Amino acid sequence: MTLKPLVTGLLVAGVLAAGGYGLYALGLQRGMGQANGATVAASGTAGAAAPMKAGDIDPSTGKKVLYWHDPMVPGQKFDKPGKSPFMDMMLVPVYADGDGDGDQSWIIVSPRVQQNLGVRTAEVIRGTLAPQVDATGSIAFNERDQALVQARATGYIERLHVRATLDRVGKGQPLADLYVPDWVAAQEEFLSVRRMQGSDLAGLIDGARQRMRQVGMNDEQIRVVETSGTVQPRITLTAPLGGVIVELLAREGMTVMPGATLFRINGLSTVWANAEIPESQAGLLRLGAGVEARSPALPGTVFKGTVQAILPEVNPATRTLKARVELVNPVANPGAQLAPGMFVSVTVGARTEQGLMVPSEAIIQTGRRTVVMLAEADGRFRPVDVDIGIEAGGQTGIKRGLAAGQQVVVSGQFLVDSEASLKATSTRMADGAPAPAATIEHRGEARIEAVGKDAVTLSHGPIPSLQWGAMTMDFGAPATGLPPGLTPGQSVRFAFTMNQDGLPVLTRIEPANGTGMEQKP
Repeated sequence: MTLKPLVTGLLVAGVLAAGGYGLYALGLQRGMGQANGATVAASGTAGAAAPMKAGDIDPSTGKKVLYWHDPMVPGQKFDKPGKSPFMDMMLVPVYADGDGDGDQSWIIVSPRVQQNLGVRTAEVIRGTLAPQVDATGSIAFNERDQALVQARATGYIERLHVRATLDRVGKGQPLADLYVPDWVAAQEEFLSVRRMQGSDLAGLIDGARQRMRQVGMNDEQIRVVETSGTVQPRITLTAPLGGVIVELLAREGMTVMPGATLFRINGLSTVWANAEIPESQAGLLRLGAGVEARSPALPGTVFKGTVQAILPEVNPATRTLKARVELVNPVANPGAQLAPGMFVSVTVGARTEQGLMVPSEAIIQTGRRTVVMLAEADGRFRPVDVDIGIEAGGQTGIKRGLAAGQQVVVSGQFLVDSEASLKATSTRMADGAPAPAATIEHRGEARIEAVGKDAVTLSHGPIPSLQWGAMTMDFGAPATGLPPGLTPGQSVRFAFTMNQDGLPVLTRIEPANGTGMEQKP
């Protein structure tokens, strides 16, 4: 009788416990369901918020986002964040700088890093550039100081006083003696008329005088016949100017015809210097510009002159234009020391230019762009595209891109080699932190050309992540060294990163068949 009530009580307690646990489990399940529903609702609300786009303010920085890009491919811009289609990395936002110029990125370089890198700046100033063009040239005859000696009548050369080309002659010096038979008849007629008696002979005398002119006699020779009263069948040709005989066509005994050139004489009182001006500097020349010429044959002597002409012809072999310089001041050619063919060094005063200028060492020419590194306040630097003018005295003219008073970097310009390199190295330069691009691993396949102690030469195929084409180049060994067994001619797969100096360093290399030989740093 006592056992039955005890069993009954245990059964009732078990039922109550089971019912209580069921109610607890049901309540827990409902509570979790409500919590999950709230989470889903919350996430749905968050997902409904509009994603960030170009032109929005980044709440993490408070700056306006211009666009997103991959630092390794900075030319490609995206209007919203996401994963780079070129690399296994997220796109990086580009913010507008403090001046609101969204097309130029700036970086911050700490004073300590500036000092370590030896960054120096110079002010953009306004001034006058007066460049000089240095060229080589050669002395030539002044073709405007030239004279011809010709025969005015048919005759015979009885005697030559000058017998070789380049003989020097003075003004009025005898050159040749000619016998002219035609003069005999004309002079005899004139003298016969002069001897005639009568009062109306003036017309006859004047006609005889005109016939002497027709056979080639000049007024001086006619006057000699009149005063002497005798026939003068011979004539002595003289030099009309001092210089050298550059052409000699006369020989003793030869017959000459009227108009035949017997001598060509070039003066030496003035000479030309034909300067070979590089085609790239031809635009700096101007007519009348002052010139100084120096010859190694006459050390210490400076010959002055002016640009007389710029010949419109380019030498296809040397790509130079010829500037004709006439040396005239103070004494053009004292003692005829400058001889045709002598080499001279010529300095030509080119046209001047006024405007902005910066030290020439501040200019960075990449082939496609001409930039300078502009130094702003608070250690900020940014590249600026400029149009440059002429260069003189270590200064280069700036036509566009800068303003007077700005500061430009004149040393350490490697910091701005391109906008991409600025972006990739900005974090490292800020205080020595590693650049994000240095952690990107690139992969490829290649054939080993040579194996060294600290490097291996690979002929690799295209590297899409760097937009490299196929080439042969050296790769530095990993920090733990090259794995054993590498031999020239072996096909391999490899991976590498770019170090802080921009050089490729292997992180691993293995045979193309995949049998081991893996080396990780």
